[in-house]
Amino acid sequence: MSTTGARVPDEEADAAHAGSWSGLWWWTRRRSVALDVSLAAASALEASFEGATFAARIGIVSGLGALIGLLVGAMLVLRRRWPIAVVLVAIAVTPAQTGLILSMVGFYTLAASEVPRRLTALFAGMSGLGTMLVAFVSIESSVRHSSSRLGLPLVLAISILVAFGLTAPPVLFGLYVRARRRLVESLRDRADGLERELELLAEKALERAERARAAERARIAREMHDVVAHRVSLMVVHAAALKAVALKDPAKASASAELLGDMGRQALTELRQMLGVLRSASGTGTGDAAPRAKYAGGAADPAAGEAGVDAAAEAGVEAGLGHEPDAGPSLAELAQLVQESRAAGMGVELAVEGEQRPCGRRIEATVYRVVQEALTNVRKHAVGAKAQVRLAYREAEVAVLIVNGPAEAVVATALPSGGHGLTGMRERVTAHGGGFAAGPTPDGGFRVSAMVPTAP
Repeated sequence: MSTTGARVPDEEADAAHAGSWSGLWWWTRRRSVALDVSLAAASALEASFEGATFAARIGIVSGLGALIGLLVGAMLVLRRRWPIAVVLVAIAVTPAQTGLILSMVGFYTLAASEVPRRLTALFAGMSGLGTMLVAFVSIESSVRHSSSRLGLPLVLAISILVAFGLTAPPVLFGLYVRARRRLVESLRDRADGLERELELLAEKALERAERARAAERARIAREMHDVVAHRVSLMVVHAAALKAVALKDPAKASASAELLGDMGRQALTELRQMLGVLRSASGTGTGDAAPRAKYAGGAADPAAGEAGVDAAAEAGVEAGLGHEPDAGPSLAELAQLVQESRAAGMGVELAVEGEQRPCGRRIEATVYRVVQEALTNVRKHAVGAKAQVRLAYREAEVAVLIVNGPAEAVVATALPSGGHGLTGMRERVTAHGGGFAAGPTPDGGFRVSAMVPTAP
């Protein structure tokens, strides 16, 4: 499947999502327009009636007052676009006692919009003062023409209450809606920010998982290379010796065959230990007891077993299994490693300096693998050369030096080499914060040195 084809469902989902939002916007827009038109119609009717009443009271044509009131009330349809203009018109017609709906809805819209609050407070004060004066004059006139006796303070108090009741509620409600809208927008922005952060974290987690898988694959490759290269090179050497003495010296041939079998069994043991660590990640246990029981029953497939190992390895990576196997070699086994090389015909000397002490399984395994790979390279590239291995225990580090002379013999069939030995040794040492150096010597030999700190 092409990459473009794989993105088609996502693009369709995005288009559908955008279409749903567009439809919601248009539906909300239609509702807003319908509400504005309804409020404007109600305001126009109310202002027209009040305008006709005011015109008749001051002695002008009622139709003219009704027409003016109709135009004034209809301005409410513009409240979202020009809220300040609507409020100013409402304040202007306050002396005519016209536009109650226009005033209340206009002040609500002004307070709920993004107009600065100081302007809202200024216009509300102007409207409240005008409404109080109109109410005071109207109540005073009614009291003067009636038989009731109301004192001036009481009339003033009633006028203030009327002005406050007509101005304060829409302004306060509009400010509340404005604050709530801002809160919702801030929460939405915060949710969008958190969603973006989660997406970034998910991408980083995937990158870390990929890096962990790559590091685990490199570690397994180093282990497999060290085990297979060392043991198989010894087996090749012994096989060549066996071929040379098979007919001349049957006793020596038998001894070489026995050593060859021992090398094969040791290689299998180390491979089982390594695969056991991988299998333990998925709960299948370590060692080869479980696979042996499966094959004995005849119900298991070798391909399925390999797939299980791959799955266990990947599960181990995701579970954080980046450590060396617990059954890795130690520095105490260096003498045996040197003895195996001597048995294969190499001239190897081992010298240990300093007080021997435990340095940690991972550090000891790293130093052991460096020596093992260096001796393997001597067998591959410097046949017949003598080698010296010097191990030094220092205060805060362990150092090792492997030096070999030039090759003294040329074989018809050289051991194959993948060119990964030096790279693997360097990766092992630098993973512990140590130093590694390798290169030819002036006499035609080769020198490998490594220093691994024992303190974290």
